[in-house]
Amino acid sequence: MAEMSNYLENALINATLRNVSYTSPTTCFVALYTSDPTDADTGTECTGSAYTRMAATFGAPSNGVSTNSASVTFPTATGNWGTITHVGLRDAASSGNLLYHTPLDASKAINTGDVFTISTGNLSVTLE
Repeated sequence: MAEMSNYLENALINATLRNVSYTSPTTCFVALYTSDPTDADTGTECTGSAYTRMAATFGAPSNGVSTNSASVTFPTATGNWGTITHVGLRDAASSGNLLYHTPLDASKAINTGDVFTISTGNLSVTLE
């Protein structure tokens, strides 16, 4: 995942080139999307049926790459969430700002009773 949102791009440019403070989030949350969230944060995030964003932890970066240091497991779907095509990292459990986004390697339909999990080390953020 190396696609930064417009929000994060602007915040990092301001922080590194203009001495404008940026406060990083204390917790990052994984969000699931049924359409591309885009850099402008315009995608369709899942809603309802027990869906909620889940907190994620990341290890120290090495050569510009950091991966999730623990599995991210979403609640059991109590209804259909749709076909998940993208994931995003956000700075709040609800609302907030999109930080990073990327398409899944393979889309995944989430139906009643399904559990969506991202295993340890399978969610990476790469800056080049």
